[in-house]
Amino acid sequence: MKILKRLIMTFSGALLAAATSASFAQYPESPVKMIVGFPPGQATDVVARYMAQKFADNIPGSSFIVDNRAGASGILGGRIVAGAVPDGLTLMMGSSATLAVNPALYKDLPYDVLRDFAPISLIAIVPQYLVVNVDLPVKSVKDLVELAQKNPGQVNYGSGGSGVTNHLIMELFKQAAGVDMTHVPYKGGPAALTDLMAGRISAMFETGPGAIPHIQAGRLRAIAVSSAQRAAATPDIPTVAESGYPGFQAVAWIGLVAPAKTPEHVIKKLSHISMSSLREKDFAAKLGALGAIPVGNSPEEFRSFIEEELKRWAVAVKLSGAKVD
Repeated sequence: MKILKRLIMTFSGALLAAATSASFAQYPESPVKMIVGFPPGQATDVVARYMAQKFADNIPGSSFIVDNRAGASGILGGRIVAGAVPDGLTLMMGSSATLAVNPALYKDLPYDVLRDFAPISLIAIVPQYLVVNVDLPVKSVKDLVELAQKNPGQVNYGSGGSGVTNHLIMELFKQAAGVDMTHVPYKGGPAALTDLMAGRISAMFETGPGAIPHIQAGRLRAIAVSSAQRAAATPDIPTVAESGYPGFQAVAWIGLVAPAKTPEHVIKKLSHISMSSLREKDFAAKLGALGAIPVGNSPEEFRSFIEEELKRWAVAVKLSGAKVD
């Protein structure tokens, strides 16, 4: 009887192992939707499309479809994914706004980042460029700080709206530099950039896709980048940290998550493909053209990163005074 019981247990264990192995090999059995909470053409959307192709290339017979659900700074997409069946067939290419800023900015967020999502991998960080009007007598971070110190509250800076990433990064910079500058919010980054080039405002932080073409054309002057290291796309532009503010780092970022309780083998498979793809030179070059820096890390590392980012952006939101009910 004991021998029979042992044989049954052994056989059951073998079946379980085989089933697990098979489910890993078969995933996904139907098309996977990758939700993006922003419009087509925005950086998160472009990166999602690159990544969807990489998943399809690395999983024979699979189909990964980007589904744009724009609205409320990524909240609409976040709500859809948080409530989706955790079977690996619904993913979200999220951003620092969706997964780190919104929890501090919105009073009644319909999802809890750490409870409702399973991190897969941090895909890329997106440095923001500190740019100024070309007619401003400012050629460095030091120059901007001195100008603001001599004219407290009179140097205007723009953003894509109250509480958006480039507003919050400037608030962190103001705190680090100990300066008082006046915030002018716009309905989106392009409108702010237009007024910056026209001289109606003096400075702002902006992502690579928005800023680099104007920098290269001589319509804007870049004096620093917000990442810890210089961006490969613009190696001559110093970081804020090396411009007199050691430790300064505030970047937008893009990362892949799934609904909480998604099977671990699915999370691991997608994380592995993400990390290996981001090491490929051609893929890194595509991200570099967007001003993004490829990362790729484990689910555990990405969760730790999100936890730290939640703290960082909570401070920035408090400094800004921004709040959305």
